[in-house]
Amino acid sequence: MTTNLDTRLSAVSPAVISLFRIVFGLLYTIHGAQKLFAWPVGMPDDAGNLVGSAVPVGTWPYWYGGLLEFVLGLLILTGLFTRIAAFIASGEMAFAYFTQHQPKGLLPIQNGGELAVLYCFGFFLLVFIGGGAYALDAVRRKR
Repeated sequence: MTTNLDTRLSAVSPAVISLFRIVFGLLYTIHGAQKLFAWPVGMPDDAGNLVGSAVPVGTWPYWYGGLLEFVLGLLILTGLFTRIAAFIASGEMAFAYFTQHQPKGLLPIQNGGELAVLYCFGFFLLVFIGGGAYALDAVRRKR
């Protein structure tokens, strides 16, 4: 019974990996767009409402982080240079966690760093499994 399920699931794994990559890349692109363009919602104001403006150009580390998130997110979304982009994105999220969240508390639930940890390890997974069947990397490999 399990063997049959494993066989059927293995057959769709490349497509599911692509879906995972696309969703992760889209969310990361939007994460960066919020910082760079205040789109689709603005940055949080002091009360936590998402109505603020974009991060001012050149502000360390937020504007540079937003630029990385936007560009790397697009690369991951399209599946172009997936492993390299995911490696850099994973490192960026580790940096964000240890510099912005971890000083506020030991555990991610205490310091608001759950999203950074999830992104970090999701991208780290993509470094090893690649972008899946429906990625520009797969098209490039066929040439």
